[in-house]
Amino acid sequence: MLAITLFSEAAAAPDPVLDASGKLLRANSDYYILPASHRSGGGLDLTNTKNMTCPLDVVQRGDDNPGIPVAFFPVNLKKGVVRVFTDLNIMFTDTFTDLYTLCPESTIWKLDHYHPYDPLNIEYFITTGGVVGNPGRETQGNWFKIKKFGGGYKLLHCPSVCTYCDVVCKDVGIYVQNGHRRLALTNVPFKVVFKKA
Repeated sequence: MLAITLFSEAAAAPDPVLDASGKLLRANSDYYILPASHRSGGGLDLTNTKNMTCPLDVVQRGDDNPGIPVAFFPVNLKKGVVRVFTDLNIMFTDTFTDLYTLCPESTIWKLDHYHPYDPLNIEYFITTGGVVGNPGRETQGNWFKIKKFGGGYKLLHCPSVCTYCDVVCKDVGIYVQNGHRRLALTNVPFKVVFKKA
Protein backbone atom coordinates (compact mmCIF):
# COMPACT_ATOMS: atom_id res chain seq x y z
CA MET A 1 0.00 0.00 0.00
CA LEU A 2 2.87 2.39 0.82
CA ALA A 3 4.49 1.73 -2.56
CA ILE A 4 1.23 2.53 -4.37
CA THR A 5 0.85 5.79 -2.41
CA LEU A 6 4.44 6.88 -3.14
CA PHE A 7 4.02 6.03 -6.82
CA SER A 8 0.82 8.07 -7.15
CA GLU A 9 2.45 11.07 -5.42
CA ALA A 10 5.46 10.87 -7.75
CA ALA A 11 3.16 10.63 -10.79
CA ALA A 12 1.30 13.75 -9.68
CA ALA A 13 4.44 15.93 -9.52
CA PRO A 14 4.52 18.58 -12.28
CA ASP A 15 7.12 18.22 -15.03
CA PRO A 16 10.50 19.83 -14.38
CA VAL A 17 11.45 22.94 -16.33
CA LEU A 18 14.44 22.39 -18.65
CA ASP A 19 17.06 24.94 -19.63
CA ALA A 20 18.17 25.58 -23.22
CA SER A 21 20.65 22.68 -23.06
CA GLY A 22 18.01 20.22 -21.83
CA LYS A 23 19.18 20.16 -18.21
CA LEU A 24 16.94 20.60 -15.18
CA LEU A 25 16.33 24.19 -14.14
CA ARG A 26 17.70 24.45 -10.59
CA ALA A 27 16.46 26.68 -7.81
CA ASN A 28 18.85 29.38 -6.61
CA SER A 29 21.09 29.05 -9.69
CA ASP A 30 21.74 31.80 -12.23
CA TYR A 31 20.00 31.79 -15.63
CA TYR A 32 19.39 34.22 -18.45
CA ILE A 33 15.78 34.55 -19.61
CA LEU A 34 16.01 34.87 -23.39
CA PRO A 35 13.46 35.09 -26.22
CA ALA A 36 12.83 31.65 -27.72
CA SER A 37 13.08 32.94 -31.30
CA HIS A 38 16.23 34.53 -32.67
CA ARG A 39 16.20 38.18 -33.79
CA SER A 40 13.55 38.97 -31.16
CA GLY A 41 15.74 41.14 -28.97
CA GLY A 42 17.92 40.20 -26.05
CA GLY A 43 17.54 39.12 -22.47
CA LEU A 44 16.07 40.94 -19.51
CA ASP A 45 17.43 44.02 -17.83
CA LEU A 46 16.55 46.67 -15.26
CA THR A 47 15.92 50.28 -16.12
CA ASN A 48 14.30 53.36 -14.74
CA THR A 49 11.12 54.09 -16.72
CA LYS A 50 9.60 56.53 -14.22
CA ASN A 51 11.70 59.70 -14.44
CA MET A 52 14.45 58.68 -12.02
CA THR A 53 12.22 57.19 -9.34
CA CYS A 54 12.71 53.80 -7.74
CA PRO A 55 12.20 50.86 -7.82
CA LEU A 56 13.62 49.77 -11.18
CA ASP A 57 11.46 48.10 -13.82
CA VAL A 58 11.98 44.84 -15.71
CA VAL A 59 12.49 45.30 -19.46
CA GLN A 60 13.67 43.31 -22.45
CA ARG A 61 16.83 44.56 -24.14
CA GLY A 62 16.54 45.56 -27.80
CA ASP A 63 19.97 44.17 -28.74
CA ASP A 64 21.41 40.64 -28.55
CA ASN A 65 22.85 41.12 -25.05
CA PRO A 66 21.71 38.35 -22.66
CA GLY A 67 20.95 40.93 -19.97
CA ILE A 68 21.08 40.27 -16.23
CA PRO A 69 20.82 36.71 -14.87
CA VAL A 70 18.02 35.70 -12.53
CA ALA A 71 17.51 33.01 -9.91
CA PHE A 72 14.25 31.19 -9.19
CA PHE A 73 12.96 30.46 -5.69
CA PRO A 74 10.04 27.98 -5.61
CA VAL A 75 7.48 28.31 -2.82
CA ASN A 76 8.90 25.05 -1.44
CA LEU A 77 12.59 25.92 -1.15
CA LYS A 78 13.47 22.36 -0.11
CA LYS A 79 12.87 21.27 -3.69
CA GLY A 80 15.98 21.87 -5.76
CA VAL A 81 14.28 21.59 -9.16
CA VAL A 82 11.96 24.21 -10.66
CA ARG A 83 8.74 22.63 -11.94
CA VAL A 84 6.09 23.90 -14.35
CA PHE A 85 3.06 25.73 -13.03
CA THR A 86 4.34 26.01 -9.46
CA ASP A 87 4.62 29.30 -7.58
CA LEU A 88 8.06 30.90 -7.49
CA ASN A 89 9.84 34.17 -6.91
CA ILE A 90 12.28 35.58 -9.48
CA MET A 91 15.31 37.65 -8.50
CA PHE A 92 17.98 39.46 -10.53
CA THR A 93 21.34 38.26 -9.22
CA ASP A 94 23.99 40.55 -10.75
CA THR A 95 24.16 43.47 -8.33
CA PHE A 96 27.41 45.01 -9.56
CA THR A 97 25.94 47.73 -11.75
CA ASP A 98 25.40 51.44 -11.18
CA LEU A 99 21.64 50.85 -11.23
CA TYR A 100 21.80 49.11 -7.87
CA THR A 101 23.61 52.07 -6.37
CA LEU A 102 20.85 54.34 -7.66
CA CYS A 103 18.01 52.07 -6.49
CA PRO A 104 19.14 49.66 -3.76
CA GLU A 105 15.69 48.12 -3.26
CA SER A 106 15.28 44.36 -3.46
CA THR A 107 15.77 42.86 -6.92
CA ILE A 108 12.86 40.43 -6.44
CA TRP A 109 10.22 40.78 -9.14
CA LYS A 110 6.76 42.01 -8.25
CA LEU A 111 3.77 43.58 -9.96
CA ASP A 112 3.60 47.36 -9.77
CA HIS A 113 0.50 48.61 -7.88
CA TYR A 114 -1.02 45.12 -7.78
CA HIS A 115 -4.67 45.03 -6.83
CA PRO A 116 -6.84 42.10 -8.03
CA TYR A 117 -10.07 44.06 -7.51
CA ASP A 118 -9.12 46.84 -9.92
CA PRO A 119 -12.24 47.49 -12.04
CA LEU A 120 -10.21 49.22 -14.75
CA ASN A 121 -8.26 46.05 -15.63
CA ILE A 122 -5.08 48.11 -16.03
CA GLU A 123 -1.76 46.85 -17.37
CA TYR A 124 0.28 45.48 -14.50
CA PHE A 125 3.96 46.14 -15.09
CA ILE A 126 6.71 44.04 -13.54
CA THR A 127 9.03 45.99 -11.31
CA THR A 128 11.31 45.15 -8.36
CA GLY A 129 11.10 45.49 -4.62
CA GLY A 130 9.41 42.19 -3.76
CA VAL A 131 10.36 39.59 -1.17
CA VAL A 132 11.29 35.90 -1.32
CA GLY A 133 8.79 33.56 0.31
CA ASN A 134 6.23 34.67 2.90
CA PRO A 135 3.21 33.52 0.82
CA GLY A 136 -0.06 35.26 1.57
CA ARG A 137 -2.33 38.15 0.64
CA GLU A 138 0.39 40.80 1.08
CA THR A 139 2.84 39.07 -1.29
CA GLN A 140 0.49 37.97 -4.08
CA GLY A 141 2.17 40.29 -6.58
CA ASN A 142 5.57 38.61 -6.00
CA TRP A 143 4.65 35.15 -7.35
CA PHE A 144 5.07 33.87 -10.90
CA LYS A 145 4.88 30.53 -12.69
CA ILE A 146 6.53 28.91 -15.70
CA LYS A 147 4.45 26.99 -18.24
CA LYS A 148 5.36 25.07 -21.40
CA PHE A 149 4.50 27.06 -24.50
CA GLY A 150 5.11 26.26 -28.18
CA GLY A 151 8.51 24.58 -27.93
CA GLY A 152 9.64 26.92 -25.17
CA TYR A 153 8.13 28.37 -22.04
CA LYS A 154 6.13 31.36 -20.92
CA LEU A 155 5.97 33.17 -17.60
CA LEU A 156 2.64 33.94 -16.05
CA HIS A 157 1.17 35.41 -12.92
CA CYS A 158 -1.55 33.26 -11.35
CA PRO A 159 -0.56 32.73 -7.71
CA SER A 160 -2.02 29.84 -5.76
CA VAL A 161 -0.09 30.56 -2.55
CA CYS A 162 -3.15 32.21 -0.99
CA THR A 163 -6.15 29.89 -1.22
CA TYR A 164 -8.64 32.48 0.06
CA CYS A 165 -7.45 35.39 -2.13
CA ASP A 166 -8.84 36.73 -5.40
CA VAL A 167 -6.05 36.80 -7.97
CA VAL A 168 -5.23 38.13 -11.42
CA CYS A 169 -4.24 35.33 -13.85
CA LYS A 170 -2.46 36.55 -16.98
CA ASP A 171 0.57 35.82 -19.12
CA VAL A 172 3.75 37.87 -18.89
CA GLY A 173 4.35 39.65 -22.17
CA ILE A 174 6.00 42.71 -23.65
CA TYR A 175 4.35 46.14 -23.50
CA VAL A 176 6.14 48.90 -25.39
CA GLN A 177 5.97 52.18 -23.50
CA ASN A 178 8.07 55.29 -24.24
CA GLY A 179 10.62 53.21 -26.13
CA HIS A 180 10.98 50.63 -23.35
CA ARG A 181 10.00 46.98 -23.88
CA ARG A 182 8.50 46.53 -20.43
CA LEU A 183 7.43 43.20 -19.00
CA ALA A 184 3.77 43.31 -18.05
CA LEU A 185 0.72 41.11 -17.69
CA THR A 186 -0.78 40.90 -21.18
CA ASN A 187 -2.86 38.65 -23.42
CA VAL A 188 0.14 37.88 -25.65
CA PRO A 189 2.78 35.74 -23.90
CA PHE A 190 6.51 36.30 -24.27
CA LYS A 191 7.95 32.92 -25.34
CA VAL A 192 11.27 32.32 -23.58
CA VAL A 193 14.06 29.86 -22.91
CA PHE A 194 16.40 29.68 -19.92
CA LYS A 195 20.17 29.62 -20.44
CA LYS A 196 22.62 28.81 -17.64
CA ALA A 197 24.64 31.92 -16.78
